[in-house]
Amino acid sequence: MTESLFVSQTADRKKIYEEITPQIAALVEGETDLTANLANIAAALKEAFGFFWIGFYVVKENQLVLSAFQGTIACTRIDFNRGVCGHCYTARKTVVVPNVEEFPGHIACSSASKSEIVLPVFDKNGAVAMVLDADSDRLDDFSEVDAEGLGKIVRIIEKLI
Repeated sequence: MTESLFVSQTADRKKIYEEITPQIAALVEGETDLTANLANIAAALKEAFGFFWIGFYVVKENQLVLSAFQGTIACTRIDFNRGVCGHCYTARKTVVVPNVEEFPGHIACSSASKSEIVLPVFDKNGAVAMVLDADSDRLDDFSEVDAEGLGKIVRIIEKLI
């Protein structure tokens, strides 16, 4: 297991995703505890990108329930039909929101959150098992580069569940 990340000091997110993805794969290799792996993935992404908030909501008891994360205190439970995370869950696709104030039904866990990206994580049966949620304190902070880069991280997670 690695104890530190090696990330270029650059603003080029594509390059950072290219560097961090194999490191995350190595970080979780051989570890069977999902919570431990999600915690380390969230920490690695927070360290590499400085996201305002990054974490996971897992499907439990017919809701999305907060799991491993890095950042400020967060909403604990989200209904499947509420907010960006709920929309991602029901739509079964990545959702990029440039301005959360303009997203109908946005759940404001923190008023400092300005933009968001949420990706579904599928289990072996094709059901959404959790979502990966990243928030920024800047407007329009996420792009197709993030959708693609975080998508590669999601593929690593899907192999763990």
